[in-house]
Amino acid sequence: MHKLIYTFLCGATLALSLPAGAHTEDYFDSKESAHGGQTRMAGPYHLELVAKNNEILLYVMDHADRQFSTEGGTGKANVQNGKSKVKASLKLEPVGANMLKGTGDFTLTPETAVTIFVELPGQEPTAARFVPLKPKAKTAGHGNHVKPRI
Repeated sequence: MHKLIYTFLCGATLALSLPAGAHTEDYFDSKESAHGGQTRMAGPYHLELVAKNNEILLYVMDHADRQFSTEGGTGKANVQNGKSKVKASLKLEPVGANMLKGTGDFTLTPETAVTIFVELPGQEPTAARFVPLKPKAKTAGHGNHVKPRI
């Protein structure tokens, strides 16, 4: 009888703790990102997107927000402005310890959506969507960065 009660309590505790492990978009939007961008969970990563006209920077971290190496990895960013067919596709390449970067011809608006695809060595490919972008206040020396928000 004690074994049955113990098993039930362990199972109930595990079931109740599962939602706490998932990070929602609201959770990420409620906290400041390390580089002033917007963070989303994608597979085993936290992806932080920092965008400005003609440039995408994507920081890759693990679930503890520690740098995750992008060496040997690839990525792609699809940038779309609103419901229009205007779309840019950028190749993302590793730069720095945990960053992918891409440049291309696109303009950011409040209706811009960015879909990111990432594939890192030894990991399953994953994707995240950042929509819509909301301009962030300009910071000295950092240009016209935007902070994507939902």
